[in-house]
Amino acid sequence: MRSGYIVTEMEWGESNKGRWYYGSRDEMIKEGKRQLWLAGPLIAVTILQYCIQVISVMFVGHLGELQLSSASLATSFASVTGFYVLVGMSSALETLCGQSYGAKQYDMLGIYTQRAMLVLLVFSIPLALVWYYTSHILILCHQNHEIATGAGTYNRWMIPSLFGYALLQCLTRFFQTQNIVFPMMFTAGLTAAFHVLLCWILVFKLGLGIKGAALANVISYWINFLLLVAYLKFSPAWMKTWTGFTREAFRDIWSFIKLAIPSTFMICLEYWSFEMVVLLAGLLPNPEVETSVLSISLSTCWIVYMISVGLGGAISTRVSNELGAGRPRAARLALFVMVIMSLSQGIVIAVITVLVRNVWGKLYSKDDKVVKYVAKMMLLLAISDFLDGFQCVLSGAARGLGWQKMCSFINLGAYYFVAIPCAVVFAFVLHLRGMGLWLGIICGLCIPVVVLVTIVLWTDWKKEGRKALARIGQNDGS
Repeated sequence: MRSGYIVTEMEWGESNKGRWYYGSRDEMIKEGKRQLWLAGPLIAVTILQYCIQVISVMFVGHLGELQLSSASLATSFASVTGFYVLVGMSSALETLCGQSYGAKQYDMLGIYTQRAMLVLLVFSIPLALVWYYTSHILILCHQNHEIATGAGTYNRWMIPSLFGYALLQCLTRFFQTQNIVFPMMFTAGLTAAFHVLLCWILVFKLGLGIKGAALANVISYWINFLLLVAYLKFSPAWMKTWTGFTREAFRDIWSFIKLAIPSTFMICLEYWSFEMVVLLAGLLPNPEVETSVLSISLSTCWIVYMISVGLGGAISTRVSNELGAGRPRAARLALFVMVIMSLSQGIVIAVITVLVRNVWGKLYSKDDKVVKYVAKMMLLLAISDFLDGFQCVLSGAARGLGWQKMCSFINLGAYYFVAIPCAVVFAFVLHLRGMGLWLGIICGLCIPVVVLVTIVLWTDWKKEGRKALARIGQNDGS
């Protein structure tokens, strides 16, 4: 065993003779610092962008229970039918731009990003039609008529945000894959701070109420996008990767769509299953308590999940960059280091979740029944947060490798053939109620973790490196 090395196997090389290894301690420490430098701002960006919708709902909450219920339902509907879809489609850029940047095909980053913008803007049109008929769809789903009508009003006013959000996600991936994340953190921070003031003016000072909160979302997402455009225009750092608008963006659009569609399903299938659990809670005995507790659990889960999204974005960038540069061993090392970081973060989060379980519910409700119920749910949340965080990192690496199609099938099986059926059995047959629903989610989370770990352990990284080079070579028309 070579001194100073963590794992010894066959040496990385074309001859396949000798031993290859994950990396020396110095290499692992260097890689860990690089990933922390990348992941920290990405976590902040994810949280700050997520806060836009949360802040709006908080302001609406001061208008009354009906307005709060309408805004909450509208936000959930908008996320499921719009925002999640756009996030999923734009994540195809993590593969294409990340690998192109590693291969030093800098001009392709701008072309891919423009291509993504065109596709996402076109796809936003049918999503906007869905938002326009929000109230009709919710009423058909047997939602309360008054709440559904308010939700419909909220989403109609928020329709222009779809297009701003689509462009924002494309630029976010463009910057992320180049390892330049601090400008995004700065612009997202400015936007979130301004959004608080904007909500106060539109909701209260101008008296627009729920419409003002929706309009504030529109303005804030467009402001965030325009701030990044301004940085792109006036910073000389992007002269190689953004050379202006080009007709090349209209070529080979289908190749982007073929990657974007499985990317969308890969992300949305998981997100949708969590939202379905909350809907199922409404069918349980005492639905008011069950829905409240499940909503609190889901809200808590998303807060923690933002950390994992940042880590997943970081490993996606590192893996795609190294594969594009023809360094598959470095990509493998990056994933190994991130797995250690993810497991450590997951343990810390799980311990904190358990420690605060008796007080967390008090932040949301004064009802002792709800508070005690939340305390029990937090024990399950500790497990699901750990598994979901680890799964998010593995999924990030999969995006860097270009495995979106495979992962979409894994998630389909995990969440809709395991998680939801198990949740129904636990909740309605075994009468475990809301805890049974969340146990079903945990069962579903175990599947992608086990499958992806198994696949990664048996992955031929040199072969994946050759696939990456072939992918970016094919898409640039060479």
